Parts: sequence; C-alpha cells; structure tokens
Amino acid sequence: MQEGKNGLSYAQAGVDIDAGNALVDAIKPAAKATARPGVMAGLGGFGALFDLKGAGYHDPILVAATDGVGTKLRIAIDTGTLDTIGIDLVAMCVNDLVCQGAEPLFFLDYFATGKLDVGAATRIINGIAEGCRLSGCALIGGETAEMPGMYDAKDFDLAGFAVGAMERGTDLPAGVGAGDVVLGLASDGVHSNGYSLVRKVVERAGLSWESPAPFAEASLGAALLAPTHLYVKPALAAVRAGGVHALAHITGGGLTENLPRVLPEGLGAEIDLTSWPLPPVFGWLAAEGGLEQAELLKTFNAGIGMVLVVDAARADALADLLAQAGERVHRLGIVSEGTGIRYSGALA
Repeated sequence: MQEGKNGLSYAQAGVDIDAGNALVDAIKPAAKATARPGVMAGLGGFGALFDLKGAGYHDPILVAATDGVGTKLRIAIDTGTLDTIGIDLVAMCVNDLVCQGAEPLFFLDYFATGKLDVGAATRIINGIAEGCRLSGCALIGGETAEMPGMYDAKDFDLAGFAVGAMERGTDLPAGVGAGDVVLGLASDGVHSNGYSLVRKVVERAGLSWESPAPFAEASLGAALLAPTHLYVKPALAAVRAGGVHALAHITGGGLTENLPRVLPEGLGAEIDLTSWPLPPVFGWLAAEGGLEQAELLKTFNAGIGMVLVVDAARADALADLLAQAGERVHRLGIVSEGTGIRYSGALA
C-alpha cells in the first residue's frame, strides 16, 4: 500500500495509541490488588472472565448496574482533584446492587477524554480500583477512549458497570409490611447527585472552588468532592444476619422518590425529619440557594445515603451490627398503610 500524500497518522489526528498502552500497564497493579475468588484473568483480553462457582455460588442470579458521576466531574476537572472521583463511580453502581440483595463481584469502567494524560488517568483509575477494593469486587476490565473534537483536552467522562450475584430466592425487597422499621445510614455529604444545582448555588454565592468552604475546614472544591460512601459490606452483613426486608440507595430523587421504590403497593412510610442531624453542607446549600425543604429532600440525600427497611423485632440488633461496622445509624420511622412518604418535623 502506498503512503498517502499527506502522510497523516492517528497520533496527528489526536489519538495516541501508545499512551493508551502505557495507561494499561500503569493501572495493572491497582487492578490486580482488587482480585477476589472467581477472577480468571488479568487486564488485556478482549473480554473479562469470571467464575461464579469459584466465587462460591451454587444457583446464582446475576444482577447488573450502571451509572456515572454526573457534573461532580466538573469540579474534579476544574480543581485537578482526581484521586477520589473513581470511588464515586464505583459507589454509585455497587450501592445500587446491594439494594437487590446482591454481592458485587466485578466492575468495568469506561473513561473518555479529549487528550489522554497517562498520569491523570492513572490517578482516576486507581481511585476506581480503591472503590472496588473497599467493596470487595474486582476491577477486571474497562475501556479508555481518546476523543479529540468530542471533549476539550482536559475534560473527561466516566461510566461504570458492576455485576453482582445472589443465590436464587434471596432477592430483595421481600416481606416488607406495615410496622417495619426504617433505619437510615448517614451520608458523607452530597455524594454524587444534584451537582448541577450545587454549582448554580456556588455561582450565585460568588465563590470559587479555592474559596474556604462556608460549612467545613477545607476549600469549597475539596469539601464538595468528598467521595460517595460505600455501604456494601455493612449492608450485606445486615442482610446475612436476617431481618432486612429492603434497602434503598438514596441518590437522585432523595428520600422522597427512592424509598417508595422498595415499598409494595398500598404501603408508605412515616419519616421523622428530626431523627437525624442535617449535615452542614445541606444547611448552607438550603440557605444560600433559598431551597425549600421539599426541594432539599427530593434533590439531595439530605444526610441519609442508604435506608434499610427491617423487621421491628430485629431493628435494635441490626442497628447495633451496623454501628459496630462503623455506620452512623438513625431510626427514621416506620412503614405504614397508605402511599408515599409522610414527613413530620423539620430538617435541622
């Protein structure tokens, strides 16, 4: 084949295959550190293999979840704070999986950018590996896409794909009934939802990401990049202890929309808004943005990142188990006849 008259290469078009190969080599140690029973091969194949029998399952049902990080990425990009955004990505997927009663087994990521910076990408994917390690799932594959013309040079996007399993007949929700107790596990801040509104509030306040946070001893950018809490291991321990009827990951839609997703038709919940403290970040967002309480409860987690609906007779024992695992547990209310969430009291 004759050389074209312009002598162009893929690298001249903005895509550096060698940089992609260097990234794979750079992240192999982090991915290897997430290995668990069932993993059959390392990075580099056209597909990733996983042995369910090797993971200890006899009659498994697979559960899959996918998500991204949303416009929280904008803060990470603008501040160059890249080490924990991967934890957010993993958490948004595996926290959903556990709500079905499934154990996360493996994770794959998709990383797209305008210009591949191997150092920056390594920091991001090392964060993904850390989220996987903390969740007990293996990072067994992914895809890196260098896309000049689609993204500015330093911009990037992330998506994650998690697969878990459970033994047949153990899926949740199951057995939810009136009188069940609603336990809430505290969040670590805004997590990964509502950042378009967060950024609008910051803009209105005339602050920069380097400004001191009005609600924490850190820069505003650093405070708002606190990673999403990983609930997998404590939640699974509670499920295996018995008495958990449902779990709800409180993401976009807040308590108002996510808790009803796990309640059977004809049942709602009575929630006491004074039963947990509102974290300072939400108090600041509400005051600075003039947010109504209903908006706060529907857009953000408002301090509760995961909810467990449990048998009333097991509520105290499960709360103790979760507290011993390091969770901040709050008794939010009860399941009752009716529909929707009925709030009493006020966030404070």
